[in-house]
Amino acid sequence: MQDLAGKTAFITGGASGIGLGIAKAALGYGMNVVIADIRDDHLAEGEAELGGGDRVLALKLDVTDREAYARAADAAEAKFGKLHLLVNNAGVAVVGPTELATFQDWDWVMNVNLGGVINGVVTVLPRILAHGEGGHIVNTSSMSGMVPVGGTTIYSTAKAAVLTMMECMRPELEARGVICSAFCPGAVQSNIAQASETRPDELAESGYAEADKRRQSGGDHFHLYMTKEEVGERVLEGVLNDELYILTHAEFLDGVSDRAKAMVASVPAKRPQNEGYKQTFAMLFNSPIWADEIARQEKLKA
Repeated sequence: MQDLAGKTAFITGGASGIGLGIAKAALGYGMNVVIADIRDDHLAEGEAELGGGDRVLALKLDVTDREAYARAADAAEAKFGKLHLLVNNAGVAVVGPTELATFQDWDWVMNVNLGGVINGVVTVLPRILAHGEGGHIVNTSSMSGMVPVGGTTIYSTAKAAVLTMMECMRPELEARGVICSAFCPGAVQSNIAQASETRPDELAESGYAEADKRRQSGGDHFHLYMTKEEVGERVLEGVLNDELYILTHAEFLDGVSDRAKAMVASVPAKRPQNEGYKQTFAMLFNSPIWADEIARQEKLKA
């Protein structure tokens, strides 16, 4: 996927925020772009901002609706032919104490942030494999999936699952020409605080109602966040470099390091190893993707 010109990107949550930033960058690299989004107003505004003419297709899509997802993929292929880059970016968020979370809070966030990603992979991956030209899948996780903190249990659980999905799919699909990347941004200027406006009525019972209102009406920190354009360019850079983890913010270095160190410190290294177990199930104890990524990043930074 180093040659992006003329290929097609399918981006969910693509009409605003991070998704729109990725769409802008993809257009800049000569790609055709499908922006799929649940909000009509965002689709109209996003399509106008992109100004890509026939190279842009705007589609209304609820990523939790599997039949609608298939229809959207059909429409994209009818317009542009083959799909090459899938960006599973649509997401929602609620925060608050775990004990206040209702089943509806869990179901809404997991249905979109994890279920929507699953629907994207199941719907689009076979289409990428079928055309044989190779491709790339980017799952928008979050630094909350890598450095989780209290009060974000539902959101971080979904984002950690999305990250692990890419770690599992990477070694399976890379040899078949499909690269998988976990995109883990820090704070970005986006509309995720407005996500509750699209929450389904049947999942409206929230234990986080007051916490969510406080979050939406909190101080304006947008000046501290990355722009969607900066983040979009970073994602396309990661795609061109075949990066496993596409990160944006150096401020998380200590957290990433300390988490890794805590895991290493927790391994019961003094316990004797069962050599039979170790040899029989060698594939369980390590993955080549980490050594490969270390070598890739060292080369990029050289």
